[in-house]
Parts: sequence; C-alpha cells; structure tokens
Amino acid sequence: MTASPTVRRRRIARELRQLREHAGMTLDVAARQLDMSKSNLSRIENAQIGIKPRDVRAALALYQVTGNDAEALIEIARGAQQRGWWQHYSDVLPEWFEFYVGLEAEAATLRTYEAEAVPGLLQTEAYAREVYRLTAGEDDLDRKVAARLRRQDVLRGDDPVELSVVLNEAVLLRPVSDRSVMAGQMTHLETIAQLPNVTIQVLPFDAGGHPAMNSPYVILTFADAADAAVVYLENLSTGLALEEAAQVRSYSLVHERLCNLALDPAASLIRLKEASRYFT
Repeated sequence: MTASPTVRRRRIARELRQLREHAGMTLDVAARQLDMSKSNLSRIENAQIGIKPRDVRAALALYQVTGNDAEALIEIARGAQQRGWWQHYSDVLPEWFEFYVGLEAEAATLRTYEAEAVPGLLQTEAYAREVYRLTAGEDDLDRKVAARLRRQDVLRGDDPVELSVVLNEAVLLRPVSDRSVMAGQMTHLETIAQLPNVTIQVLPFDAGGHPAMNSPYVILTFADAADAAVVYLENLSTGLALEEAAQVRSYSLVHERLCNLALDPAASLIRLKEASRYFT
C-alpha cells in the first residue's frame, strides 16, 4: 500500500482508466452511467482531480469489479483523500509542485541532473534561503525554506530513497551568496555524498557536450511496480510530469550517459572537497 496520497490518486486514476477500457466503454458512456461529465471523468483518469471512495465503488460496479479486488482499490481511494505534509505548505507551494513533492515523498529512487544550482534535497538552509531570494524574492521566505528542508526527510529514515545526482561543475563554482554560505553548502554535499543511499557525481567542463545540456530533470521510480515511473521537468512557472514508458526510457538512457561522462563518486568527492576549500 502506497503512503503518499498523490501516488494513491495516481494509482486509482490509472486503474479506473484501464478497467474502463477493458470493459469496452468510452468516456462518454462511462460518464453517463456514473452521472458525471465526460470532462470530470477524464480529469479523474488523468489524476488531475481526486475521486471519492463511494464514486470509486460505483465505477467498479459499472466495470464489474467485485470482491477483494474492489475493496483493495476502495482502500487506496480512501488513502488518496488523506493530507500529505506538503499540503500544509499549500500557501507557498504551487499546486503543480505539490504534485511533484507528493511523488517524491513515495519514490524508491530519484535520478536527477542539475546544471545551475544544488538540488533542493541537498541544499543547506542558508543556501536555500539565498536561492529563494534570487528566484522568488522575500515573500514567505521562512515557510518556503522550511518546506524545502522538510522534503529532505526522504534521504534518511528506515527506508530512505536511493538518490543519484549528476551536478554540472558550474554548480560548484557559481557563488549564489557569500563565501561562508557556499563553503557550508560544499561541506554539506561532502557529508551527504557519503550516505550509503546517495551517489553524487560531478560532470566536469572537460566532458564537453552532453545529452542534457538543455534539460535538467528528475526521474522517479517507485517500489510498487503498479506505480509507473515518472520524469519530472520544471521551468519558472510550471512543472511537467512525463509518464509514457518510452519517455522514461529515453531520460533513463540520458542519465546513464551522464553518469558515464561524469567523474566517478570517489573522484567527485575529491572535487567537492576542492570546492569547499575554494570558498573557505
């Protein structure tokens, strides 16, 4: 059973779509039978909105799913109505980013490439504060930083996420704040890099061109095979989740290529130590 309500909503959406298609029903027909609009059913099946357990029960009856299979899905639907911790920060987190954080909270593995800044999961409080000042101004700064630091809980605990990070060398050299903040951030990266579930690799400038030059990304996979992997992309105003298997494979190959181009973890740790000394 998945723990994140975001992941549960996504699971229910996919199951309902597959069951409708297996039953040979169009969106129009199913929506009429369920006494809802076609657009609402489409949004439910695309995980854009949630669905109440009683409506899941009605849909399952329509698709002739009964017994333990039906009860298991209804239980997942109940979990999808719970509130994740990130929803307590909805005043400072855009809805599209709440969706990502809900996926991140349940992910078994995260693979990411960053070109300009330290990823949020690896930022110190001081570095995060400066990045927010530069990119979003002073509004609600404390709550934004608190939410970012809370996300980092996935790195520790009984079942921490497996994290693979490739950092462009520019991330280590770009001073987003004064030397003390940058030195603290580099030292923090050294420490995090030595966790057994974290791999940090530095992509040096002399590696030349590479396949992610125009696209930082995060690839999320989940422990339950029923929860399909996702590629998450982000720009200044929105985020995009790519869920097609071919898209995930394409980005996975890109990440594999970057890992091969980057310094290995041991050499990357040496590079992080050099960056730390540079700012000290």
